[in-house]
Amino acid sequence: MADKKTYKHPDLELVSDLVAESLPLFYENGDKYYDPNSLNVLSLFSGCGGMDLGFEGQFICHKKSVGKNKNWIDKEVNNNWVLLKKNRFNTIFANDILKEAYYTWGRYMKRFGKHEDIYHFASIVDLVKMYREGQDVFPHNVDVVTGGFPCQDFSVAGKRKGFDSQMSHDGHKKEHDEPSEETRGKLYYWMKQVVEITNPKIFIAENVKGLVSLGDVKDIIQRDFEAAGNNGYYVFDPQVLHAGNYGVPETRERVIFIGIRRDALNDKAKKIFESGNIPEEYNPYPKPTHNFNVKDLNLATPITCKDVLGKLVEPEFSHDLSHQLYSKAKYMGNHCQGQSEINYNGLAPTIRSEHHGNIEYRRLSKEHGGERIDELSKGFRERRLTPRECALIQTFPPDYIFVHYKENSKRFQVSGSGAYKVIGNAVPPMLAYNIAKRIEEIWSLYFE
Repeated sequence: MADKKTYKHPDLELVSDLVAESLPLFYENGDKYYDPNSLNVLSLFSGCGGMDLGFEGQFICHKKSVGKNKNWIDKEVNNNWVLLKKNRFNTIFANDILKEAYYTWGRYMKRFGKHEDIYHFASIVDLVKMYREGQDVFPHNVDVVTGGFPCQDFSVAGKRKGFDSQMSHDGHKKEHDEPSEETRGKLYYWMKQVVEITNPKIFIAENVKGLVSLGDVKDIIQRDFEAAGNNGYYVFDPQVLHAGNYGVPETRERVIFIGIRRDALNDKAKKIFESGNIPEEYNPYPKPTHNFNVKDLNLATPITCKDVLGKLVEPEFSHDLSHQLYSKAKYMGNHCQGQSEINYNGLAPTIRSEHHGNIEYRRLSKEHGGERIDELSKGFRERRLTPRECALIQTFPPDYIFVHYKENSKRFQVSGSGAYKVIGNAVPPMLAYNIAKRIEEIWSLYFE
């Protein structure tokens, strides 16, 4: 039977069904995390902070997500959950155009001492234009730029408009069809401009796997990024990383571009890069930690949906708003997207940022082909995944607040719909943590 213990923080309305007994230990003033040797990160298209959280570290994850890297664990929270060690990275700038992203990011990240004014509720196009007009928009002394530029126009699940997107940079449909660098499908170009403005040693760009099969889009983006700063960056051939190989119970695949500033490399690294024969120890991409589809029995077995969801109570018994509320959209038949039951003993399909009718099912009824007979026999009802379940599958920590009310109000600041949207848009924090750990490892080989 699921553990019903909960903890409610009197000031933060913080409720979790999974890590109740230990939350107060970790919700402290973030000032103690400041490290003068930290590496400053400028985050673009930040959303609710999946990439940022991975780079910061010090968040709660399931013990099985760590795999065999026990040295990543700061301390155990309980039998199933652990607190990860803090990474060397420090987020000093973030942005997005979704208000739900702004609210959720700020609410969680203040535990690291982040003030809400470092999160800019504005599009990257507007921010760059403000900078060009003389405003002091971007911070100085940036070491790393990260950005998951919008992926809907490259997604296999979407209409795949790519560079021909009809959506503008602020998320609205264009009124005219003339070519523009400000469409959603070309926002990587504005990320390139931020790289030129801030001159980081490394940048990391993320998008959906579908981008690599969309004509020559991948090659164009790689060449454009290499041209940043007057051909100042070496950009590795982008790699597709499967989240299931990195401790995430989800079949999510993402293409990652990594660029290194040439003039920042130390002499040894510069010679290696110029030779064109880069040894494996200089490869910035993380090696898999879990054996989902890499066929390496020395790695940890993949974490499953059951691992992260198995101790949750049903929504009607939860005190967590992010678990109480969920999509009530009716079953539309298995010919439609989002009408299947998750593989409870395996990996979930990609959690999408979609409307309610596209949220996958936690369980289907027997009539609709449900396979969770043990649960159905106990009277558990057919229902879709809750925002909390989607977040746990994405490896967001169980104490991350998504759905919450406005201050002194019973009106939602972030609703269930808003939570689904930002969770589905996010980079899985555990995948980002693996990337951050690898960048941390090779930093001294490159620059110091």
